[in-house]
Amino acid sequence: MTKSFAYAPLILALSAADAAAQAPRPADSSRAVTLSLAEYNRLLDLASRPSPASAAPVASVLSGADVRVRVDGDTARGNVTLTGEVLRPGISRVNLMSGATLMEANVAGRPLPLVADGKAHAAFVPGPGPFSLSLEWGAPLAFSPGRASFVLPVPNSGTARATIDLPGDQADVHLSAGLVTRRSTTAGRTIVEATLTPGSATDVWWSMRDSAPVAAAREVRSLADVMTLVTLGDSDVRMAALVDVTVVQGDARSIEVRLPTGFELTGVSGSTLESSDRGDDTVVLTIGDSAARRHQFLLSLERSHNGGSFKLDVDAVSVPGAQRERGEIAVEGVGTLELTAAERDGMHRVDVRELNQALQSLARLPVLAAFRYQRGSAARAGLALDVKRFADNGVLAAVADRAVATTLVTMEGRALTEIALTVQNRAQPFLKVTLPAGASIVSVDVAGETAKPVFGADGTRVPLLRPGFRPNGSYSVSFVYVHAGTPFAKKGEMQMTLPQMDMPVGIVEWEVFVPDNYSARPIGGNVIDRESIARAIADVSGNERTGLAAGGRGRRAGMGGGVTGGSVSIAAASGAPSGQIRGQAKDVTGAVLPGVTVVLDTGHSRQTAVTGADGSFALSGVPTGQVTVTAQLLGFQSASRSFYFDQESRRVDFAMPVGGVEETVTVAGTTPELDRSAKRADQKQVEPSQNVIELQRRTSGVLPIRVDVPRAGTSHQFVKPLVVDQEARVTFRYKKR
Repeated sequence: MTKSFAYAPLILALSAADAAAQAPRPADSSRAVTLSLAEYNRLLDLASRPSPASAAPVASVLSGADVRVRVDGDTARGNVTLTGEVLRPGISRVNLMSGATLMEANVAGRPLPLVADGKAHAAFVPGPGPFSLSLEWGAPLAFSPGRASFVLPVPNSGTARATIDLPGDQADVHLSAGLVTRRSTTAGRTIVEATLTPGSATDVWWSMRDSAPVAAAREVRSLADVMTLVTLGDSDVRMAALVDVTVVQGDARSIEVRLPTGFELTGVSGSTLESSDRGDDTVVLTIGDSAARRHQFLLSLERSHNGGSFKLDVDAVSVPGAQRERGEIAVEGVGTLELTAAERDGMHRVDVRELNQALQSLARLPVLAAFRYQRGSAARAGLALDVKRFADNGVLAAVADRAVATTLVTMEGRALTEIALTVQNRAQPFLKVTLPAGASIVSVDVAGETAKPVFGADGTRVPLLRPGFRPNGSYSVSFVYVHAGTPFAKKGEMQMTLPQMDMPVGIVEWEVFVPDNYSARPIGGNVIDRESIARAIADVSGNERTGLAAGGRGRRAGMGGGVTGGSVSIAAASGAPSGQIRGQAKDVTGAVLPGVTVVLDTGHSRQTAVTGADGSFALSGVPTGQVTVTAQLLGFQSASRSFYFDQESRRVDFAMPVGGVEETVTVAGTTPELDRSAKRADQKQVEPSQNVIELQRRTSGVLPIRVDVPRAGTSHQFVKPLVVDQEARVTFRYKKR
């Protein structure tokens, strides 16, 4: 359907002047335009659309520059305050000034990062919004008979003003570009105020009554980097400082180094060092080659303390004559200690892996804390250390009640292993781990939060503590590592090894998941196959069942409850805090059972504990009411007891028999049938545990690695009790299905 519309704006006029002069008149069919309704609506839609907002023509602008200069001796030093605005969102490059020697830059009291492009300097400022920058610069004076001068850099800003402070009563101060608006003399100095030409370097000169020397000595200007390692010993605190000085102007014949208060200088060395002169709190280093631009010195210092725990304020080694000084401080300690370090004077904490390589090479122990700083004009960087040392005694600093290891083996022979430890820790900061050759750690978790491993020259260390965490009882520490092995062949042998850890472990439970298209069976190693334990228990239980069949009901009654589990004794726990249930798990012979899972069920919540190496456990914060305590361990009968808990501490001890009568009834029968069922059990695939499923899920994007782990396969489970500074290993013989 179409419709004819005729109106004045759509008539094609011969010229704009004719159209304005003509009065509206009825539409002529010969000059009318016929549009469809859809096209007419489209034109209306286009006419109603708002015009797009235009972007700012430039990213940033400098609106004003305020320059203040003071001349002393043979140097002019000043401060430039730049104001402006960033017009576009995001980080914008702001061109500051050209041809200036900048010594310091900051914004709102914080250091401002600069970038140099030839003689020009620029900064990166976030926007949109206004900004105010402060730059400190310096320039040498040029002397000629009866005259002194310097070059004043002027930023390319909207306006530029300058205040110049000169020594003496100088009435004839001149500017090569700009206008002097005011002169004044105060206390033997001349103050000149001027308006400058933006973006144009200005020569400033004035007359001097006395002729300056034709060749004035150039002031020495230098930059310094100080890398300091603090070692907390048993009876002393040692400090090694690597001082790197770069001379940017003049010839340095000596360098003054300020030493920390209370420390004694024991040695100093350097390739350009000629001699050293020790003062009260400084040392002057005389340089043999004054024309060299770079000098490196290694200073050794030490001071004693009264041993044990102590508090100490440590100042950083500094170079007072340097125009800019940056530094890093690393703290390491001998023995078992707890360190609290409070930074001051612009120092901030950094990750130990971000330390300078030269400083990392000085360290011989795991670094406990690391800091970085940039010294200002008067401030002196330092640390306030609070050291709590734990004396060596017969009690272990840390012990792992249980370690659960899960290994996924890929077709390429790579192995991804997660080890979860249940740790009781008094004050041990790190766990030293000796990984298999070619293995590397990809993630660490301490009490539910991620942490970072420490890589030292003598091995890898997993942190057992983290800032702000003070363990009270058992907690979990886990780490995941990947190991590149040999790809599978049609058949052969492979050996799997768990890392060696310098902490006693009550029991290690290890599950190895092999791909589905290979069959494997263990043939050697120092671990115990859980399947062989189950067969041994079945054999013992079968013998007991034979005796039970001969003895009748009296034999069953003599086993202490049959399917109801082992015996449970309840008594008051003297000396234990209220609201706690503690106890011990043993077998029927009285031997302690580590690794027993004790479950507390209140009907509304569940709480779990695992027995340690001595078979003991503790459950804290138990609510008042009816509770059920159950002890479970593979290969033993479960033991359970229900009672009313009234917040008075209780001791619950378990005596757990091996196997169970009812559990062994189903394996009884004729000898040929028993052999065939055992053979079928050997050929049956063992389903993976929840640990395998969880580790498979984490490899699909959670862990920072790519490993093609198998999704179907067979699990082999092993145990190794009481592992002390040794590795668990197993050898498989495999073949392709």
